[in-house]
Amino acid sequence: MIRIGILGAAKIAPKAIISPAKKRSDCIVACVAARDETRAKAYAAEHAIPETAASYDALIARSDIDLIYNALPPHRHADLTIAALEAGKAVLCEKPFAMNAREARAMVETSDRSGRPLVEAFHYRFHPMFGEILKQLQSGAIGKLCAIRSEFSVAIKNRPGELRHDPALGGGALMDLGCYALHWARTVAGSEPEITVASARLSPQGADLETTAELKFAGSVTARVRTSMAEGQRFKALLAIQGSEGVMVAQNPLHPSLGHSITIRRGASVRRYSVDGLSTYDHQLAHMIDVMKTNAPPLTGGADAVANMALIDAIYAAAGVPRPG
Repeated sequence: MIRIGILGAAKIAPKAIISPAKKRSDCIVACVAARDETRAKAYAAEHAIPETAASYDALIARSDIDLIYNALPPHRHADLTIAALEAGKAVLCEKPFAMNAREARAMVETSDRSGRPLVEAFHYRFHPMFGEILKQLQSGAIGKLCAIRSEFSVAIKNRPGELRHDPALGGGALMDLGCYALHWARTVAGSEPEITVASARLSPQGADLETTAELKFAGSVTARVRTSMAEGQRFKALLAIQGSEGVMVAQNPLHPSLGHSITIRRGASVRRYSVDGLSTYDHQLAHMIDVMKTNAPPLTGGADAVANMALIDAIYAAAGVPRPG
């Protein structure tokens, strides 16, 4: 039985780890820690978590915890993930992986040194939908890859305490939303890009409300990535792939279980379909447990996580966006 500890009384945790774990017989969410014990106890009572820890460090130190789910804001990803790995725990770390590539490298180096798994929680990647997209590309369904258009945007209201509007905590559209769109493009291209041009629109707090980047991958494959959390922005999760002989459009690769489609156009032929699967979070937990039990190679984390953070750093630099620290 894999015993899971949650760092943070996070809004994402019920659907990301608590609910998926309840459906399984090989794991249990055993303990939670929050910024204070009163908050942790209230959260545990609400979500039927049997135990709480007095602090993040106390949870990490527990000998009966096998897997740490780091659901805290990005500014606490590096230090607590590294501490958990050094304590012999496997870690599932929320996205974005870290505050920057330097932190990401330190996290991955600790995972390698300790021999403990570290997976980035890009939940979309574990759903069969994205495997199908890659399968169709590799089979030549639209010919040779030529161009990519990738976007994840949704309005995020700037309420008091909203971490996604606070750069010091790891907020910003590119960090919170655009990290997905970049990961989609990188995974499809299978290489790391150069930045042709990038631009951003900032809030008075210095968070990017909207960021756009033009990229160039190996083989002269171009990509346009956009993300926005600005007021009035409608939900958009789109991956469009231009090939030499056709086009593939994936609607909602983020949360396929909430409704999605893959459309392949080649000449006069048009095929539109969906892919069966559970929620992305069910697949994510299944993958994490498989990595822990069978040493299956992680689909995310490692060099991939470092490269995604390095690209975020480079886009911010190209767009002239100041970064914390």
